[in-house]
Amino acid sequence: MPEWISTAITPELMRGTLELERTERGVLPRRLPGWARAQYDDPQLEMVESQPSGVRLVFQTRATAVELDTLPTKRSYTGAPATPDGVYGVLVDGELVEQATVPGGNVLIIDLTTGATETRPGAPGTVRVIGLSGDLKTVEIWLPHTETTELVALRTDAPIAPAPATERRTWLHHGSSISHGSNATSPTGTWVARAASLAGVELTNLGFGGSALLQPFVARTMRDTPADLISVKLGINVVNADVMRRRAFGPAVHGFLDTIRDGHPTTPLLVVSPIFCPMHEDTPGPTMWDLEALSRGELRFRATGDPADVPMGKLTLGVIREELTRIVAQRATDDPNLHYLDGRELYGEADNAELPLPDDLHPDGHTHHRMAERFAKLAFNQLRRSAGGSARTG
Repeated sequence: MPEWISTAITPELMRGTLELERTERGVLPRRLPGWARAQYDDPQLEMVESQPSGVRLVFQTRATAVELDTLPTKRSYTGAPATPDGVYGVLVDGELVEQATVPGGNVLIIDLTTGATETRPGAPGTVRVIGLSGDLKTVEIWLPHTETTELVALRTDAPIAPAPATERRTWLHHGSSISHGSNATSPTGTWVARAASLAGVELTNLGFGGSALLQPFVARTMRDTPADLISVKLGINVVNADVMRRRAFGPAVHGFLDTIRDGHPTTPLLVVSPIFCPMHEDTPGPTMWDLEALSRGELRFRATGDPADVPMGKLTLGVIREELTRIVAQRATDDPNLHYLDGRELYGEADNAELPLPDDLHPDGHTHHRMAERFAKLAFNQLRRSAGGSARTG
């Protein structure tokens, strides 16, 4: 057995998280600060904000063995197939060397027909990696993007130290469940994580499943978070939740961008519209679970709005793209570092014919990879030109 050395999990060992909340067992990575979490009473956002998409422990060590004890909280939908255990990705000097899961843990049971929830407590488990080289190396442990993950203990068979500060640019991104990583099979396989890897940037992912609703506290969080490159992928959740009309959407986008610009007046800022989604291209929300599909044991979604309501201000993805195009063009006359990307360049109608959305709303793992490659090519080249080559901004 190795001679284990226990190391306290502190912010110096974490990347992609904005706060570590102290718990009875250890610490819980948070992707919104406490003051922001105090400004909402939203079980959906509370759940997805605590799921550490893009969050990783990063340290240098000569250890050949690493153990991480965690307490996951997993989701289970009544009547639906079991949700796979969340995946941990272990990278050594940037190369993926191991993937692991932690069985057990807490289970959040959600009844989609009534909205009722129940949490069944469970025990912590351990991610174990052995057989690493004894050379000095940088180890990254990417946490599951689909499970709330309480970090209990970190052990190694050699001392560890925080990895030195990187010269890579920092990319701050906000979006919906697609940016969060829905239907991606691993934390390094979400389109944002893979795009960050392809572009060689440090990621902070504020993608919140079902919860990108132009909330002012998210904009203020982005305003206060250091970044060299910023992107916001807006629109699909506003349609999903049917939370506003065209008359309110435009001013809300302006206000969101104004707040970000208060803290990042010249940082390259990219506004990304929704990817292609057939059910909401011309049909408004709200989006609902497809209960008929659920009766067959399938998780699918359906649009329940009426296209006849669009002239009265109801939002569709087509309307969202028109508004975002107009707003960015208007603002760009005074803001040369503001850019627009049509989400259909990442996933469009032809892609949908080849790789349809499995649940009618979210792309699969292969599509996440395709979107990442396109974003790295289209968006980062544009943002780098805006930043003026290699100069850091923000």
